[in-house]
Amino acid sequence: MKIKPYIRGIRLERWPRSLAIFAGTIAYFFLFPNALELTSFSHFIKISLLAFALTWGISTANYIVNEIVDAPFDIYHPTKRHRPYVKGEVHPLLFLFLHVILTVGCLLTAYYLFSWAFFLSLLLLLLAGFIYNIRPIRTKDVPFLDSVSESANNPIRFLIGWYAFAPSSKWPPLTLLMAWWAFGNFLMIAKRLSEFRFLKDKASLYRASLKKYTKTNLLAGMISSVGLFYLFYIIFALQYQLESFLALGVILLIFIGVIFRKTLQEKEVMEEPERLAKDKRFLFLLLIILIGFIFAVLLDQVGS
Repeated sequence: MKIKPYIRGIRLERWPRSLAIFAGTIAYFFLFPNALELTSFSHFIKISLLAFALTWGISTANYIVNEIVDAPFDIYHPTKRHRPYVKGEVHPLLFLFLHVILTVGCLLTAYYLFSWAFFLSLLLLLLAGFIYNIRPIRTKDVPFLDSVSESANNPIRFLIGWYAFAPSSKWPPLTLLMAWWAFGNFLMIAKRLSEFRFLKDKASLYRASLKKYTKTNLLAGMISSVGLFYLFYIIFALQYQLESFLALGVILLIFIGVIFRKTLQEKEVMEEPERLAKDKRFLFLLLIILIGFIFAVLLDQVGS
């Protein structure tokens, strides 16, 4: 039995997506700084790495489901048709068994080592993958509901990072969760537009929802998502009197503009967001934004 096809099939290279949990962790300690004083550095590192590993594990399990159920559609995609499951390079039962092992192992670890809120958040990430991929629900096939449900992974991962340290009774600000979801929805609609432009006549064969999309309604969806993001982002900043966060909104607008341009001019670049990592100018802008948020977290004090 060849191992490489199985490794390719579980898409381990997508581990950066699980880094989103740290947004929730940072937000918790930022909004409740006293909690940081009660957490040792070694405990913080241990819990953070374990939470990341469990999130990555459940995400990988979801990719296995996606690889299996999307195989009949991936054959119409010029690059995804080379995936191991589509080409018959992996045994279906072994692949499914790997999914079960990952799921059970991660959930049991979360149940015994973390709070019930963390466990439920991790379980929700798994269920979100089922809802998105598996019939009879399969939101992936419903226009705009596909992006809404896929981008729900953003606030779910936020909750995982939050409850890695926060007590189960402490809920994060709804405005922050909604802003995080809206930004993710913007990226997912951009992905749909890239698929729509890149696949052209084969778009509807690859993804059913693309039958009812047009360039106009996809652009409208992107603009609406940006508007929702800024609405909740500004309300959150005003709610906690975060002046530096308001200033960062301008830089974020430049960042969003770059994504708009790339989506419209470089057909396939947003289909797999990881490809943006190959653009040095984009990475430089992202670095500026990250540094900006670090300074904002250090300079702003909640309620000051």
